[in-house]
Amino acid sequence: MALLDVLGRRWTLRIVWELRDGPLTFRELQVRCGSMSSSVLNRRLAELRRAGATEHATSGYRLTAEGHRLLELYPPVQAWAERWAARERKAATEAKARAPRRR
Repeated sequence: MALLDVLGRRWTLRIVWELRDGPLTFRELQVRCGSMSSSVLNRRLAELRRAGATEHATSGYRLTAEGHRLLELYPPVQAWAERWAARERKAATEAKARAPRRR
C-alpha cells in the first residue's frame, strides 16, 4: 500500500491528527471527526493499522511509533499548504482586478 494512497483518502490525516494526544475509543474518534460514518472510520482505521500507523489497545485506538513519526511530517506539509493557499488567493485577487467591471 503506497503511503500517498493511504494518506490521500478522505479522513485519514484527520484520524492521525486526532490521535496525536493519546488513545481514543471508536466513538470518541468518530465524534472528533464530525460527520464521518462508522463504516468509513472502520475502513480508515484498518488501513492505518495495516500501514503500521495505528493499533487498537484496551484504552482505544492509538498511534504507534510509526504513527508518531508520521505526525512529524505535518508541520512542513501545513507550511506548504499555507504558501499554496496564499498563492491561490493572490491569483484570484489579481484575476478579479483584471476583470472588466460591470455597471
